[in-house]
Amino acid sequence: MKLSLERYRSKLLGCWLGKNIGGTLGAPFECKRGTYDVTFYTQELGGQPLPNDDLDLQLVWLLAAEKYGRALNARLLGEYWLTHVTPHWAEYGAGKNNLRMGLEPPLSGYVHNLNRDSCGAFIRSELWACLAPGRPDLAVRYAYEDAIVDHANEGVYGEVFCAAVESAAFCESDPELLRNIGLSYIPADCGIARGIASVLDSYRAGVDWREARKRLLTAVPDSFGFLGTPIESVHEDIPVGPAGYDAPANVGLMVLGWVYGQGDFGASLCTAVNCGEDTDCTAGTLGSILGIIGGIESIPARWAEPLGRSIQTLCIDLADYSFSIPKTVDQLTERVMRLAPSWLGPQVCDVLAPGGYTIEMLEGEALMAHPQRMGVFVKRGFDEVLAHQPFGVARDFHLFHALLDYGSEPYIQEGVPYTLKLTLDNHLSRQQWLSLAWHLPEGWEISPAPTLALPLEQYGATTGRSAIEFTLIPHALRQERYNLVLEIGSQGHIDLALVPVALLVGSPLV
Repeated sequence: MKLSLERYRSKLLGCWLGKNIGGTLGAPFECKRGTYDVTFYTQELGGQPLPNDDLDLQLVWLLAAEKYGRALNARLLGEYWLTHVTPHWAEYGAGKNNLRMGLEPPLSGYVHNLNRDSCGAFIRSELWACLAPGRPDLAVRYAYEDAIVDHANEGVYGEVFCAAVESAAFCESDPELLRNIGLSYIPADCGIARGIASVLDSYRAGVDWREARKRLLTAVPDSFGFLGTPIESVHEDIPVGPAGYDAPANVGLMVLGWVYGQGDFGASLCTAVNCGEDTDCTAGTLGSILGIIGGIESIPARWAEPLGRSIQTLCIDLADYSFSIPKTVDQLTERVMRLAPSWLGPQVCDVLAPGGYTIEMLEGEALMAHPQRMGVFVKRGFDEVLAHQPFGVARDFHLFHALLDYGSEPYIQEGVPYTLKLTLDNHLSRQQWLSLAWHLPEGWEISPAPTLALPLEQYGATTGRSAIEFTLIPHALRQERYNLVLEIGSQGHIDLALVPVALLVGSPLV
């Protein structure tokens, strides 16, 4: 299926305008538990949307994508977090705190992060979908790299699901197919999938949206609605979930609005908001999905006109004048359109004339997750990539892809063995001999040896993969943190790979 430039522009504008509308509609009810009867905006807007971190963060990611293109990864996004993003709350703050401690993604998204399963990642999925229209296999790669900086587990699955749905929405409009595409990229038994299943079961059973909400919040309890509502003031027979376990319920509420709104833009967003919890996120994400499906022309004027087309920022360090962020949804759309050809590549994006192109998209069942199409992850299926978070730290080099699996949180204790597993995937179509050398603190032990040779089979008829486990025994611990380096070289090649390893002295917090 081919996507024309004009249709692409319309869907992009619909995405960003829908995001602003949903975020603005839901903002007054964020962090509140209860049901409401919202039918339109409840605040005076003066022709502008409310600022929202849901869109703010994606403006920063756009800057990174414009500079690094397809080479963008979680470590680079982490640097942008530390440099350009101001919030220090919840998972944002925990992720930045871990990055400052030297913990790379996905460790940064997991260690001592009480909100690792929360909503801060799925709300920023749209950019990756917009850069990869009709290519959810590509969109989820970058959604994953984005999410693991400050989330783990359900927080990651939420962004992956939304990015896949949004990417597919550029070429498909059937809601059931789109949801199935999104679900195909995440574990079938995860909380996100269970929450969505609860909503769909309720809808098929013929219960109203209020009962569907109650069943959902019972199936995957969260506590987000109590951030702004005292527990004792809510008289509902709904359990309170663990602190920070919020993505399954809120992605479910987004789907609830979508299902019960039955394709009507305003009714869908209002239903999501009327369920409470993280309302700016649920309605904002749903607004994006509906805007992509129908294009900007599908958004009713009564919803669009009160807030105009500007973008108001909240979370970006504007004191840094080294970059320029888009000020309107039109500017954001144009910058995404300029970036798309290099992002998609010549096999997908056909240039027709100066300034014009069409996009070749996947469609139908081809949009589902299939391991054989996951070459973007060094011949590994996306399910395997997900399985290695939150402790598998990946680094990509010219000669090979390295995955160092910590296996557990990166805490060490005097004389207690700590095991790391290294997996290497060959980028070459011929064999390599690799030289591995550990640079360790004085007095530490490591087995099988501090230096060794490792053969790496060619990729092709064979697996092209080698794996080895190292067991460290730390001694004479006099620091709170140790930074180790694993040096990997290939005989006959000049490239030298350095894999940093950060270890903390102590034990995980319960």
